[in-house]
Amino acid sequence: MSDTVSRRSVLRLLGGATAVALAATTGLPTPARAAAREAAGPRVESLLTRLTLDEKITLLHGAPDPKSLGQAGHVPGVERLGIPPLRLADGPAGVRVKQHATALPAPVLLAAAFDPGLARRYGRVIGHEGRALGQDVLLSPMVNLVRTPYAGRNFETFSEDPLLSADLVAEEIRGIQGEGLIATVKHYAMNNQEQDRETVDVRVDEQTLNEVELRAFEAAVGAGSRAVMGAYNKVNGTYACENEELLTGILRDRWGFQGWVMTDWHAAHSTVAALTAGLDMEMPNGKYFGAALKAAVRNGSVSEEYVDRAVRRILTAMDDFGLLDGSAPPRPARDAAAGAAVALEVAKAGATLLHNENGTLPLTGEAARSIAVVGPTGSLPFVSGGGSAHVVPDHADSPLDAIRSRAGDGSRVSYALGEDLFGKPLPKEALSAGIAPEAQRVAAGKTWTYDGTLTVEDDDEWTFVVHYSGARPKVLLDGVDLFPVATGLAEYFTGGLVSAAPDGLAVRRRTLDLAAGEHRIEITARGGAQGQTFRLRRVTGATRAQDVAEAVRAAGAAHSVVLFAYEDATENQDRTTLALPGHQAQLIEAVAAANPRTTVVLNTSSSTSMPWLERTAAVLQMYYPGQEGAAATAAVLFGDCDPGGRLTQSFPVDDDHHPVAGEPRRYPGVNGVEHYSEGIHVGYRWYDAKGVRPLFPFGYGLSYTSFAYGDLRVERTGDGLEVSFTVRNTGRRDGVDVPQVYVGPSPDLQADQAVRVLGGYQRLALKAGKSRRVIVRVDERTLSSWDPKRHGWVLGTGRRTVWVGASSGELRLSTRAGV
Repeated sequence: MSDTVSRRSVLRLLGGATAVALAATTGLPTPARAAAREAAGPRVESLLTRLTLDEKITLLHGAPDPKSLGQAGHVPGVERLGIPPLRLADGPAGVRVKQHATALPAPVLLAAAFDPGLARRYGRVIGHEGRALGQDVLLSPMVNLVRTPYAGRNFETFSEDPLLSADLVAEEIRGIQGEGLIATVKHYAMNNQEQDRETVDVRVDEQTLNEVELRAFEAAVGAGSRAVMGAYNKVNGTYACENEELLTGILRDRWGFQGWVMTDWHAAHSTVAALTAGLDMEMPNGKYFGAALKAAVRNGSVSEEYVDRAVRRILTAMDDFGLLDGSAPPRPARDAAAGAAVALEVAKAGATLLHNENGTLPLTGEAARSIAVVGPTGSLPFVSGGGSAHVVPDHADSPLDAIRSRAGDGSRVSYALGEDLFGKPLPKEALSAGIAPEAQRVAAGKTWTYDGTLTVEDDDEWTFVVHYSGARPKVLLDGVDLFPVATGLAEYFTGGLVSAAPDGLAVRRRTLDLAAGEHRIEITARGGAQGQTFRLRRVTGATRAQDVAEAVRAAGAAHSVVLFAYEDATENQDRTTLALPGHQAQLIEAVAAANPRTTVVLNTSSSTSMPWLERTAAVLQMYYPGQEGAAATAAVLFGDCDPGGRLTQSFPVDDDHHPVAGEPRRYPGVNGVEHYSEGIHVGYRWYDAKGVRPLFPFGYGLSYTSFAYGDLRVERTGDGLEVSFTVRNTGRRDGVDVPQVYVGPSPDLQADQAVRVLGGYQRLALKAGKSRRVIVRVDERTLSSWDPKRHGWVLGTGRRTVWVGASSGELRLSTRAGV
């Protein structure tokens, strides 16, 4: 392939129109053509000779599905030649279609289990259901690193650590594709934030790119992923979906990727540049790879050989999965019970206990017989995040019901709302016409209007909440539209909980300060073709105070409190703070003051600041736990299982102490450019390098028992280090531990190195009083650094420190070993 590399280098140097002209006149290099044909196989090559140009182009872009199952994308086949269509479904936490599917816990909760074997089983559930639900391609898993705690999709990915992410994505892909569903690893590459994701230019040096972000993508390719999704953003000045260094130089030439590359939805920006760089498919339409591509071939702007290359890659993957000759196994029936069992196991395995004073948890004895449950997500199941991660679950139980069931008939379990998500009706006496727009039904083709005044008695904060079906009603307050319809993805991607009322109506909110007096309110609701139901409600300081007072009363009357707090994250929107949304912090403070035996259960997407931490008795991180989340939460609270989860991302103390705090060039970027200026020091590596103490470190998590480590030994092997040590359960309960191995820098390398990096880990269950010898192997890749001068990996030799600990912040054993 040497002439392929040299020719690509020439094209890069020439650039612009000259490069396009050279590509068009010379086509693909001869060795590249020969290698591609050999890899494709005779069936694919035969189809290529019979496909017309129009038919080839049909396979390179998405189009509407006449038999849509509610999936994200559709690529028409070529019926004349027996090439079937492809249906592509979102699926980071289950298959996202119109039908019901197993709503698995969010990937961040799966990752917290530190269990690659469980990741494979998670993938198998999705793979099986994807095929059962008529899908061919899964648009998952996502492996972009957790770089900023504000990123809106942190719950969809795994970790801030490259090794852990690589281990998990490889096994999940093996599980997905083992069931016959094609996996798509995404978003390649550097898609670490949602703000400005479609335009931001990520500037990253070669060492950081290879050591930090790309390791998991390389592992996905090594595990056989047959599709890659290109990211929206630019990388070092070039859009990811037309970045030749990423798509060809790294992905294919270095890693040997054999599948095809598709865009993220609407992430294409060119025809010739993207195709020649290595992009194969545009989704969800053919703006650039449809008529524009045909014209480019006809006018000589690009050789048809590049079209053939892209088609060959797609057909080869389809052939390998038996989609071209009918050899794929018949589509299975769904196994909802098996899916639910895995969902429950993952939710329990990833449950992470962050705080537990005086043995507050598990709930036993009197603590289990008198419980006050507080918070909206205590009665409403929080299944998943929003956007493309949302799944229609088979069922979703209320945590309150699960706690009552587990506590038993002899226990008293009360409930208080605490924080109102959906509002209370507008008081009729405050409206001039005396008609409250509550549960208003507008017939099809009709329009309902209201024009009057709203009288506010005192200066106060108001949150207006509109519930609606069909088109959103227009609500003007003093001439200001409270709920304007956003454009593009901002309107499409909404949260998993607060964007829908319990009865299914869509929900939008607007919070503002209102002065006492009269305010003009105008409402227009249109019935449309199907008719419409809508409600307009409010939450005010006064109603909020009533809800908090009720929660305080319930807490004071109970022995124990379980307070559920939430944060509703979604694609296309970053968080603006690490604090809990709304007035939940004040609610926690008030309830904990009334009852110091308060446990906070967090259904949040990522790290959360906790100024209230020391005033609570326990904190249990459950993230977005899927359809079995209520049962899993109850099982952990009552001690039916040990909380075996560990943090896969550092939790900062507050908004001012984390890797991108006060660094707008790092996040969200300045003038459209985001600088990865922290280099390889992402996550816990930054905290170690800067000497900043996080609220909770990477790898942290408590158990209901205790563990001791001892007898550390390290030996050099042919492919790395073998680290062995003994773990003993020193408590009175059976439990789960996740000891972690960290490795210090090499004295022989001049490259930038972290204070320590995760070298390996082992999840294990131990009965009370028992011990086990653990062996963790640290591979040479982990012991190596990327050398930009050599453009390759260099082993970090010399004597290096090896630690064993319960987290990156609790290192109990250490020694030095030669590499």
